[in-house]
Amino acid sequence: MHSSITAALLACVLALPAAAPPPDRAPAVGVASFEALPKPLPLPYDEKADAEAAVKAAKARALKGHKLLLIDLGGNWCLDCRLLAGTIELPKLKPWVERHYEVVTVDIGRLDRNLAIPTRYRAGPKLEGVPALLVVDPKTDKLLNGGRVSALADARSLTPQALADWLAQWTR
Repeated sequence: MHSSITAALLACVLALPAAAPPPDRAPAVGVASFEALPKPLPLPYDEKADAEAAVKAAKARALKGHKLLLIDLGGNWCLDCRLLAGTIELPKLKPWVERHYEVVTVDIGRLDRNLAIPTRYRAGPKLEGVPALLVVDPKTDKLLNGGRVSALADARSLTPQALADWLAQWTR
């Protein structure tokens, strides 16, 4: 009798949909403040790049590598954008980011260029600030962080670890 109940319970448990795994935590970045980031800070945005082609190529690499697509919208004039780029380049964080994301940077000028990209993902054309990050599932082309694309627009008010932890929210 007990074995049949145990078997029935086990069958029920196995039939339940698996819960989504917890996010893959970002590593400890080892830098307490932005003042400790290597200088000069990166200038990650190519003003002459074909943004549409860059996003298309990054999406193809993300699909092939089973990664999320991270579209970083910003400009080299933006300190918060450069702080984010410098944080992503940290030796303890960069391999983790590369394992989970295919990152593509898109220069949006003074919020007046390449705005078709955020519009495509229903995050624009009017952005609340930069950097604006679009976390996209390349299989479905769906924006995963809707309503929070400009959450890092005041990146300097955070710590490098907080930026890393923000990126970890969508990883599995």
